[in-house]
Amino acid sequence: MRFGIRLHVITRDTSAAAWAHAQSLLAAIDPAVIATVQAGLAASESEGQRRMRALHNGTTTDLEIAPNLWAGVGLVRGGAGTALVGSHEEVADRIVEYHALGIDEFILSGYPHLEEAWWFGEGVLPILRRRGLWASPDTADARTADYAAMHTL
Repeated sequence: MRFGIRLHVITRDTSAAAWAHAQSLLAAIDPAVIATVQAGLAASESEGQRRMRALHNGTTTDLEIAPNLWAGVGLVRGGAGTALVGSHEEVADRIVEYHALGIDEFILSGYPHLEEAWWFGEGVLPILRRRGLWASPDTADARTADYAAMHTL
């Protein structure tokens, strides 16, 4: 059995720049939109959604719920509403910590999608590669490992 996690990422060269970007995303949202979305999510019978809402209580204060873990995304969307926010090194550190807890699969995204994919690919993936936790899928070793994993039950 393998375990995974779904997170958004906001990663920049510095922690301050990443948190500034997170704040700019939040500042661009009309508080009425937050209230409307939260009212809709409050009607959900999902235990997971209830727990997500409990992380932020529908407010825009105290959204860092753990080191580099921000609940701001959950103010305006259902489902996965937390983001890893920080410098490339900090985000890599948090991914390493999740991996040490037994998380092997990561579904990561961000806003805007292409920009965050670029920041993550240029900043975080090289760190994870150096730490031995990521290999490019176009390397022979990665293809061999993927093939072996797919054919092992």
